[in-house]
Amino acid sequence: MTNRIDQKFAGLRARGQKAFIAYISAGDPNLVATRALTLALEKAGVDILELGVPFSDPLADGIVNQLAAQRALEAGTTPRGVLDCVREIRRESQIPIVLYTYMNPLYAFGFEQFHREAEAAGVDGLLILDLPPDEDSAELANVGNIKRIRLIAPTTPPERIAQITARADGFIYYVSREGVTGEQASVATSLDERIAEIRKTTSLPIVVGFGVSNPEQAREVAHAPDGVVVGSAIVKRIAEHGKSPDLVERVAEFVSPLAQAVKQA
Repeated sequence: MTNRIDQKFAGLRARGQKAFIAYISAGDPNLVATRALTLALEKAGVDILELGVPFSDPLADGIVNQLAAQRALEAGTTPRGVLDCVREIRRESQIPIVLYTYMNPLYAFGFEQFHREAEAAGVDGLLILDLPPDEDSAELANVGNIKRIRLIAPTTPPERIAQITARADGFIYYVSREGVTGEQASVATSLDERIAEIRKTTSLPIVVGFGVSNPEQAREVAHAPDGVVVGSAIVKRIAEHGKSPDLVERVAEFVSPLAQAVKQA
């Protein structure tokens, strides 16, 4: 069965376009809002949604995303609640959904059980931040039809890149700078070189994230990879308007120019 991620990249490639990927934390400010935001983001031009599974110790995340996870947990968001939210989204949308998560919530849920229930709910990919490919058992790396998204950092040596891409699926997520998630004033200068190095080892689409925060940066970054990820900048707007009745509209207004900048690159 063809995965929605594969279908999306194939369609974009046929039109000569790059993918715009948005990250939000599931349950921030609540799961009802997450469903509404997802539908609005798709209309605003988002091609793939990264949905964070809130966790109490998100070590790879900067303060903006940490606070989003905290708000989601305080709102009562659980991994099972996130899967239920995906099921609700699937009633109205077929946007590809990647769950961005840490090992602890999956381990507590049951690793294999989570994979199977996530696929049944309509999840297309998993990006597990703190699970090295070396520790990922072959049996569970490809449970069902869920894609296992892999991260590559600026400091990853060439031999390690080849090892990571050999076990990746869906797309490769290139972290454009060292450190945690968060908005940045500028983008990495070595991007073209690093993307070219990764392309030598895989035919999978390559997307770039960590720090992209405005349409100018998105357009600048988009020329090299197959897609651009924006997270903290969107999450920041959710935090600013989380208690406002026009939350969904305000966030969609912010996202639309970002999506257009990537599409026009």
